[in-house]
Amino acid sequence: MKHKKWRLLLAGIILGGLILLPGFVSAEADGETLTLRQTIEAALKANLELQRSKDEIDAATANKNAATTEFFPTLSARYGYIRRDDPTKQALGTQGGQVVDVIINPEDEYNFVTSFSQPIFTGFALYNRYKIADLGVDIAEYSERLTRQNVILDAKNAYYLILKAQKLMDVADDTVKQKAAQKDVAENMYQVGMSPLNDLLQSQVQLANAKQGFITAKNNLDITKSQFNTLLRRPVNSPVSVVDILDFVPWEHDIDYCLALAEELRLEIEVADLEVQIAEKDYKLTEKDYFPSVNLTGTYTKRGTDWDVDGGTGISDKDFWDIRATASWDFWQWGRTRYGVREKLSRLSQAKLRKQELLDSIDLEVKQAYLRTQEAQKNITTIEKAIEQAKENLRITEERYKEQVSTTTDVLVAQTLLTETMTNYYNALYDFKIAKAILYRALGQEILE
Repeated sequence: MKHKKWRLLLAGIILGGLILLPGFVSAEADGETLTLRQTIEAALKANLELQRSKDEIDAATANKNAATTEFFPTLSARYGYIRRDDPTKQALGTQGGQVVDVIINPEDEYNFVTSFSQPIFTGFALYNRYKIADLGVDIAEYSERLTRQNVILDAKNAYYLILKAQKLMDVADDTVKQKAAQKDVAENMYQVGMSPLNDLLQSQVQLANAKQGFITAKNNLDITKSQFNTLLRRPVNSPVSVVDILDFVPWEHDIDYCLALAEELRLEIEVADLEVQIAEKDYKLTEKDYFPSVNLTGTYTKRGTDWDVDGGTGISDKDFWDIRATASWDFWQWGRTRYGVREKLSRLSQAKLRKQELLDSIDLEVKQAYLRTQEAQKNITTIEKAIEQAKENLRITEERYKEQVSTTTDVLVAQTLLTETMTNYYNALYDFKIAKAILYRALGQEILE
């Protein structure tokens, strides 16, 4: 009895340890049925490009902070040692018939110099560099939001493709069952002499084709699940289960509303505007050489014949300081400044043209997404009415076949018609959801549905 209790206790400890292993935890997590929102959140969390975008924001912010420091004075210090072959002497006159010399530069000299440099005017170069860096932060932030929108679209697309593939596999499975049942009926009727061999052969061929279609549909589902796992950066063979979405909410806005909303919301337009502003600041930056630059500098110097730089023989002034303002201007550079300005003007013109091209491409993108959404929406409305008709047609045809009023060919045609109708319906339904997600992205809307 005691041994049995010890075995149960040991088994419980081992089982508890296994549950806590990463593999068991992962398996439990992988077995979770995900909603669309959960899928989007997981994709955003796992996406490496989005993480790189956040790093780019940090880099742009650091660059802006570095540009800010250029407005402040620069402080520096240096410590040096000079060894001369002989001390430098200077004759002061004669005394007692001999020349009297004085040392003006000792044989060993140590010096310590501290200095500062403060830019006063740089032809607006510092300001323009700062504004370029500041605009770079804005671009990095917009780029991060654009990456987020792209990841959301990818997550929706992967999610709906799984649902679509699952439904098409279910349709293929139902088709196999229908063809198998029809083959059994045809075989029984042939054996009792109520139908020709040709009907049985047709049923067998149709069943073989249906099985092949099911294999293809199942492989397509496995591929979409693998793509889904890759998007979420999970093991490619992890089990995938998602919540089905069968509701259908039509798109009610017209194309003019879509175009106006896209022009208002698309972040790419904001980025293009910022790139134009950067090109303008870059152009202004090249004009700095049209102006002189003014700097204020100051130094404090200590000299000595020993390491503590505290004067000595030959050091006339052991410490001194000076402040100076310096204006410099390279007024002749063989047209270098003029050519640089022309180049930046051309770059500015290119940035403005790229913005216009972007506006045109956005209008086209919105129009295409809108038409795809409308196409799928109309297909859903049309096919919904045909589903019940196809089902009723199959029921009537099967009853007529049992009564020897219709042939096997009629039944097979009715089954094929129902299969095609259901396939077209699920294609239209999930194509509509994908097209709607693409339309939301084209409008610049971040909708987590």
